[in-house]
Amino acid sequence: MPRKLKRLHGHGDFHFITFSCYERRQLLDTVRTRNLFVKILGQVRNRCGALLIGYVVMPEHVHLLISEPTRGNLAQLLQVLKQRVSRAMRTRKRCPPGQLSLNFPATGSELRRFWQRRYYDFNVYTAKKLQEKLEYMYANPIKRKLVTHPRDWPWSSWSFYARAEAGLLKMDSAKPAKSKVGKKQSRELPTLS
Repeated sequence: MPRKLKRLHGHGDFHFITFSCYERRQLLDTVRTRNLFVKILGQVRNRCGALLIGYVVMPEHVHLLISEPTRGNLAQLLQVLKQRVSRAMRTRKRCPPGQLSLNFPATGSELRRFWQRRYYDFNVYTAKKLQEKLEYMYANPIKRKLVTHPRDWPWSSWSFYARAEAGLLKMDSAKPAKSKVGKKQSRELPTLS
């Protein structure tokens, strides 16, 4: 990745964000870990005042379609999200018998980090591009052969658009408030068939 990465913020655009687990390891490979991630994502989104338009949680990476937060900036939101998830995974106490622990290895040369340091950010400013990014996210579990249809992967916002169901996490309207530069932008969400 380039060292002097330029990010375009403050224009009221939505952002298609991708970030990965450390060395693309499958640290989100269980139902419990993905559910925990979604729960913390909802808390952080609410705390920072960001609109969450779409998401998918994969075993080794995450895609978000999100607005700029009203409190702080996007980098701070992602930092808080990553830290909270990492801490929650590290501090899990003993699990009931028969359940796998959420803890990840911390011995010798084993894993000492949970997330890659950086993230990919793409500004989404048209309904067509928004639709494209949503479809890309929902195709991820199918391409990886985790499921045969997006409805079978509950760790995404697919059901909100396809079935008008809340799913694991409530989605927001795609009409952001006035941006920091004073332009009011209004977008309509696409519908998935």
